[in-house]
Amino acid sequence: MRKHTSLALALAVGTITLSAAQGREGAIQGRHSEIRHVLLLSVDGLHALDLANYVRTHPASAMARLSGHGVTYTNASCPRPSDSFPGMLALVTGGSPVSHGVFYDVAYSRDLQAPGSHPGDPVGTVVTYDESLDFDMNALDGGGGINPANLPINPVTHKAVWPHEFMRANTIFEVAKRAGHRTAWSDKHFAYEILQGPSGKGIDDLYTPEIGPSSGIPSTIPTTEAYDDLKVQAILNEINGLDHAGKVHAGTPAIFGMNFQAVSVGQKLAADGYADGDGTPSAGLANALEHTDRSLGKMLDAIEDRGLGDRTLIILTAKHGQSPIDPAQVRKIDDALITSTVNGVAPNLLAGMSDDDGALLWLADQSKTAQVVQALRANRAALAIEEIYAGESLKLRFNNPERDAHVPDIMIQPAHGVIYTTSHKKNAEHGGFGEDDTHVALLVSHPDLERRVVKSPVQTAQVAPTILKALRLDPENLDAVKKELTRALPGLDD
Repeated sequence: MRKHTSLALALAVGTITLSAAQGREGAIQGRHSEIRHVLLLSVDGLHALDLANYVRTHPASAMARLSGHGVTYTNASCPRPSDSFPGMLALVTGGSPVSHGVFYDVAYSRDLQAPGSHPGDPVGTVVTYDESLDFDMNALDGGGGINPANLPINPVTHKAVWPHEFMRANTIFEVAKRAGHRTAWSDKHFAYEILQGPSGKGIDDLYTPEIGPSSGIPSTIPTTEAYDDLKVQAILNEINGLDHAGKVHAGTPAIFGMNFQAVSVGQKLAADGYADGDGTPSAGLANALEHTDRSLGKMLDAIEDRGLGDRTLIILTAKHGQSPIDPAQVRKIDDALITSTVNGVAPNLLAGMSDDDGALLWLADQSKTAQVVQALRANRAALAIEEIYAGESLKLRFNNPERDAHVPDIMIQPAHGVIYTTSHKKNAEHGGFGEDDTHVALLVSHPDLERRVVKSPVQTAQVAPTILKALRLDPENLDAVKKELTRALPGLDD
């Protein structure tokens, strides 16, 4: 018996209505499924190619189950730069750094002071919102979470600036909470309190066990899988109406979810990664994919056991991809060459830099931007530079760095496969503008949906308004949606 759906109504008022086309055999009449929960899952690093390969080779998998009654977007892109912060913020704000102002977890701000500063101290500082904020980044609980002494300072108020206060756009969590809904999320650093949004109160149940590199947790695929299991259990508890710890009866959240780390680690590790340019996983990466899929299966089973299947929309995607897929394309370049090139124009000119397989540069003297670009072009071969964004070419994509304190002065996109690192431990990274960085998996699933593939280009930022519409909330309540004219995902309305 085939279901005929009208998801236009679902996304307009939050109700999926099953109706029969005239003359269709086995019509289902009078059944209504109201979406009350959205489970958002980011498998960090998961490319569209990975999802397609896995579903093809594992037809009985959880990913195949999801795609069997879902819309798969095979041409979805995450934001540029493809760092974890802008990637995650796109999913929950509906926008890019143009709206929320966050370019990287380690960035620079021209209007803040360094941690520990006093009135009258210099303004302009590297802004670090990663595991180094913690009291103890070697501890799963961060040694008590974020240490305020590690936060940048607002020179006007002389107060520490928390990650959520660095944000300029509100989130789906804040919109849902204002409407009386419960929200939850789980992620990899305590700095992900940024997802609370500018109000600082968007998430009722935020669970962020630390996976900082000094903790040793992400050093192997098995240890990362064990780390992911902590968050999977949190989701299972929430599906069952408890808080993430499984101790308090709180009700299943309207919006909840988590990120997975094991696939990302499996892609990066030099001993693992991909076997070829077709995306064939190594044994280690294959194990990470299978472990993640089993975790998805546990969630699907729990949702069904609770009788929440018809009421839950599931979105599977990725904050970012990973580059390069093809191990033969890997080339490593010491980023010290970027530093020396910039500072060769003027001493201490480089005020801040964030780089992986792309580079963002903030200058102490913005009037020297053109000279730095000229120097970089002179070193184009040594730095394997494919494209430089500065001046008008940068302002076509982002806010004017002369007016926006968060925007880099220069962005570098190197040739495919180039990573600015001297590390021998990893053969892939993210953060750049390239295809492997940005072409990510995106699948929207619900029991009332028929299997469908949409090949039209879409953006992961479109997930945010799609979630709100499914819950009968107005996407126009999102700052970034209004500013960037972000629309809900297509293909869910016929």
